[in-house]
Amino acid sequence: MLKLIVGLGNPGAKYAKTRHNVGYMAVDKLKAEIGDRQDMILAKPTTFMNESGMAVSALSKFYKLSSNNLFVIHDDLDIPLGTYKIQLGKGPKTHKGLLSIYEKLGTKDFWHVRIGVENRADKTVSGEAYTLMPFEPEEKKVIDNVIDQVCKKLVI
Repeated sequence: MLKLIVGLGNPGAKYAKTRHNVGYMAVDKLKAEIGDRQDMILAKPTTFMNESGMAVSALSKFYKLSSNNLFVIHDDLDIPLGTYKIQLGKGPKTHKGLLSIYEKLGTKDFWHVRIGVENRADKTVSGEAYTLMPFEPEEKKVIDNVIDQVCKKLVI
């Protein structure tokens, strides 16, 4: 069974270490650990987050995959930093990258790999602004550990 694993993020050095790019970080980790496997396609769309649906839809159609074989890794403000969830058809309340995918695929029924990034001390900072901030050094250690756990689950 072929799996398409897509990590969401924004292209460019400006965004590389931000919370919004945990999907990219996870795909990079998977690539480093497993290399090339015949049963897995790893992708990091080069579109900006809010246009992720174009790339995900094109890849799904090209490989003729059902949504059950699609895993989208993304940041999630509904989940605390240090935790994750892998759920079929269930994502955060609001995530513009996912909304783009839902629109282009016409479904939410794919695997959401939800990596928690919520750790705001100051809740007056908007979610949009917060996800574009880089991780603090201690947070980066936590997120690296979570990414390791997620990668182990996805390669089973």
